[in-house]
Amino acid sequence: MATYLDFEQKIKQIQEDIITAEVRHDSAAAEILKKELDKEVSKTYKNLSAYQQLQLARHQDRPYALDYINLLLEDKYEIHGDRHFRDDEAIVCYMGYIAGERVMVIGEQKGRGTKNKLKRNFGMPNPEGYRKALRAAKLAEKFNLPLLMLIDTPGAYPGLGAEERNQSEAIARNLLELSQLNTQSVSVVIGEGGSGGALAIGVADKLVMMRYSVFSVISPEGCSAILWNDPTKVESATNALKITSQDLIKLDLIDDIIDEPLIGAHRDKEGAAKAIGDYFLSAIRELRELSDEERLEKRYKRLTGVGAYAE
Repeated sequence: MATYLDFEQKIKQIQEDIITAEVRHDSAAAEILKKELDKEVSKTYKNLSAYQQLQLARHQDRPYALDYINLLLEDKYEIHGDRHFRDDEAIVCYMGYIAGERVMVIGEQKGRGTKNKLKRNFGMPNPEGYRKALRAAKLAEKFNLPLLMLIDTPGAYPGLGAEERNQSEAIARNLLELSQLNTQSVSVVIGEGGSGGALAIGVADKLVMMRYSVFSVISPEGCSAILWNDPTKVESATNALKITSQDLIKLDLIDDIIDEPLIGAHRDKEGAAKAIGDYFLSAIRELRELSDEERLEKRYKRLTGVGAYAE
């Protein structure tokens, strides 16, 4: 069954009324209700607050990296392990084809259900996960494969073992190596982009966000705890952090916004996957028009321009 958020209750009611009308074979009423639904969807989703967008980014039905990989990739093959410690299942790496284009895809994977969430460590990678991602990225460079990275994590895992295995070095190494990687790359925030956990696979020729995704240096809950020591201030923290795609493109911190279906990726997974695939293929064609030197120089200027401001 679909899960509805507080602000989606009117939409839920109309959809239930449509089902009731269809069961009664009242096609005229169903058509009227469908028009009413379109108006309500437009009214609701075109006026979302930052906190409501955060709720959508975290929606339990929102597609995860593997959902997109399964919808987009043909003839796929998974790459396991970092060749140093173990295979971190919070990060998945696949080779395959998108519309006939041979590609490498790296994604941060959350889980559904208690068992799977534990297996995926709630989408929080350990150092070996980032090292696996870098191994896959280096393979993409070796075989000149375009690289697609899917960001969806509350942050890097802060556990004792992760720190012992040098979490910060693994993230820093990825920032350095991905900034110099000589292949076309696109990084997409598909849900939550949290702190260094997102940055570790966020260095690319193009960094983009889906319409209802969020990207921040800290979670709103962490921000409200540090600044106010008050969990009720989460909504205020969300507004202050400027974490939505609309905020970040105004600040020139991302390159584009992918127009996922207006009603949300969780209601139209195939439409959302198509939007990502189409954007990625278009971006790769654009990047291939540049020489390696031009592309790397453009990437360098974009990365070093982050944080620039005018008074």
